[in-house]
Amino acid sequence: MEKLQIIKARLKASYAKAAQHPHFRKIAFGLGFVVLLLLLLGLSGQLSGKKPPVTNAVPVLLAPVQTSEMPIYLSALGSVIPTDTVTVISQINGQLLKVYFNEGQLVKEGELLAEIDSLPYQAQLTQYEGQLARDTALLANAGIDLKRYQTLYKQDSVSEQTLETQKWLVKQYEGDVKIDQGLLEGVQVSLKYCRITSPINGRIGLRFVDPGNFVQTSGITGLFVINTIQPITVVFSIPEDNLPAVMEKVIHGNVLKTEAYDRTQNKLLDSGVLLTVDNQIDPTTGTVKLKANFSNENNTLFPNQFVNVKLLVDTLKCATVLPTAAIQHGEKSAFVYVLNKDQTVSVKPVTVIATYVDNAAIAEKTLVGQLVVLEGADKLTEGASVISTEQNKPVTGKV
Repeated sequence: MEKLQIIKARLKASYAKAAQHPHFRKIAFGLGFVVLLLLLLGLSGQLSGKKPPVTNAVPVLLAPVQTSEMPIYLSALGSVIPTDTVTVISQINGQLLKVYFNEGQLVKEGELLAEIDSLPYQAQLTQYEGQLARDTALLANAGIDLKRYQTLYKQDSVSEQTLETQKWLVKQYEGDVKIDQGLLEGVQVSLKYCRITSPINGRIGLRFVDPGNFVQTSGITGLFVINTIQPITVVFSIPEDNLPAVMEKVIHGNVLKTEAYDRTQNKLLDSGVLLTVDNQIDPTTGTVKLKANFSNENNTLFPNQFVNVKLLVDTLKCATVLPTAAIQHGEKSAFVYVLNKDQTVSVKPVTVIATYVDNAAIAEKTLVGQLVVLEGADKLTEGASVISTEQNKPVTGKV
């Protein structure tokens, strides 16, 4: 700025001196003023360091098109179903005395869960044991009489009718003994049912009946529910058009990987395998049900939970892969902006074969190795000049 002030002062002095000459007064005045303005504008630009823009290139983010493996998944909505579900109902009538579990507890098969009052059945057991002893004694005595009558009949001391009557009396007592044995076994079973044990391994739910209540075999709700959650299954449906691809793998014994995601499809809950395919198509929806099995070691899947399912049906080898965000959608087809050597872009139509996560496989193998616009495509047209802000790192390995 000091140089500028000095130049201005010198110009003013020169102008004042020249103005005294009669021939140069008018000309010098106009010429000096123009030169002064040009000098001022030039020095101002040098001092400020500003340069006029050279180009109107659009800043974009680029990504490479490359060859890689691309998994093909079928997406569906599924519901988590326990492997086994058991509603425990009392098999005898009686008062519920105790429960030996905490609600929500993991239980094992055969573990004692609850106990019903067994005193009435103990009394019946004593009664039936007495009846059995009595009828057994009567049977033994009748058997002795039968042998004696048989000897007397041979000696012609008793009539045949008396002998036959004794035979049928023995059979009657044998029937009484069997009845007593049946009653005795029945009450022993009832005593066994007084101790309620877990029929399966699983997680026990909230109990429906508290200790002290009288439970009956006619109860519908039961005492509690046990669900097997390790392993656990997921039931989902796919369109019937996709069924041939799945059945081809199933028939040849291929294990199809299945993944379960949360509602947002961002978090993988668990990975499993396809277990089975239903034997019919639902005509109302045109879909078929499939069931997949999951180990659920981390308890991330819960009964009746809705999940997003991805079924791996195939893997494309040497697929042409690029980020899904690079694909633009026009009126006729999808396309991408490809970077040219002169830093301009060209529109290239593409055919999307499959997508997975943030990547897509396309049919145009000629685009391998080229750079496409990932961000900033909304400001581009055919032949537009671009400048790269940052190039994505090349993708390595499987996509």
